[in-house]
Amino acid sequence: MTTDLHRLLAEIDAVLLDFDGPICSVFAGYPAPQVAADLVDMLHRHNVEVAPDLIQEPDPLEVLRRAGATGDQDTTRAVEDALCAAELQAVETAEPTPYSREVIVAARQAGFPVAIVSNNSAGAVKAYLTAHRLDTHVTRVVGRAYAVPEQMKPNPAPIREAVQAVGALPSRCVLVGDSLTDIDGARAAGVQVIGYANRPYKVKTFRAAGADVVVTSMREIADSLVERLDEVSVA
Repeated sequence: MTTDLHRLLAEIDAVLLDFDGPICSVFAGYPAPQVAADLVDMLHRHNVEVAPDLIQEPDPLEVLRRAGATGDQDTTRAVEDALCAAELQAVETAEPTPYSREVIVAARQAGFPVAIVSNNSAGAVKAYLTAHRLDTHVTRVVGRAYAVPEQMKPNPAPIREAVQAVGALPSRCVLVGDSLTDIDGARAAGVQVIGYANRPYKVKTFRAAGADVVVTSMREIADSLVERLDEVSVA
């Protein structure tokens, strides 16, 4: 697998990273199920009929998707605003993913532009990057389109926006993501993809979904980028 990863990184010009997972655990200190429950309560206050399965939904992004599906823009914007505020609060206690910083810094040292492509709000992503002194290493942050949840990954639109921002061909970019939405979105955008399997079950799932490479630690990517940097320096 190390050989496959090294070969992939030798064929790219830019690195794209998902945020929640590859870079940090956004809701480590402000649990996502709590945020989701608060958003469901907001739907009730807007007199939106809430399906039984949504009441126990642990993912706030799924609540936003379902709000968007109602077609009620006022409600969707209200949920969006509440989620943006919750994400800004959450990133204050977000837990950095081991070796995520090393990946970003090594990628920049290797000459690759780095972009973040996230279903989280751009404001929250930027706040985290600034707090952790990573903002100067990141070329572009592409966050969730405001109150248009259907444009979240796996929709390839944000990935294509990031590709355009880094000025590379899609086939010469790689997206590191920890979900099937990342893999599906990357495939649709014509971008290579590294599946970060931060749960054991994801290894088989990501391979079946068509990830070019699957890693279980961000260290694997960091080490391969450093090795590539050493090779370029010697050359």
